[in-house]
Amino acid sequence: MTGAAAPAAGRALVLDTNIVLDLLVFRDPSTLALADALSRGEWVWHATPAMREELHRVLGYPALQSWIARTAGDAAQVMQQFDRLSQVHPDVATGAPRCRDPDDQKFIDLALALTARLLSKDQAVLRLRRALAARGVVVATCFSPAA
Repeated sequence: MTGAAAPAAGRALVLDTNIVLDLLVFRDPSTLALADALSRGEWVWHATPAMREELHRVLGYPALQSWIARTAGDAAQVMQQFDRLSQVHPDVATGAPRCRDPDDQKFIDLALALTARLLSKDQAVLRLRRALAARGVVVATCFSPAA
């Protein structure tokens, strides 16, 4: 596992890549409460190697280069933040419900394995809200500490 060495004490959270970009690259004001909750340990961001690899790949997109340079330094610094803020678990088995976008299944699978809250803006994930809620996973488009 990367990230914190001790077992997580906070509530479990899984972030899709777009939310991670909002948090670590775009510094979207809507992620301020999330950043605060993670830094205080009230919520723990869980990820897998596949999620880390996807972020690393996306950070190489030319369209992101100017944003990264302005807000985060460089891709290596973003990845260091990912490693510092998240707890990386081995990839988990694929289960049900199945997402129409296979690239998003990894987020759903980890959220199900941990009964974690899943933050995503992806329509394919959001379509599964009801099915995931039936399995104890709350899906939201932005962080709210009260939910």
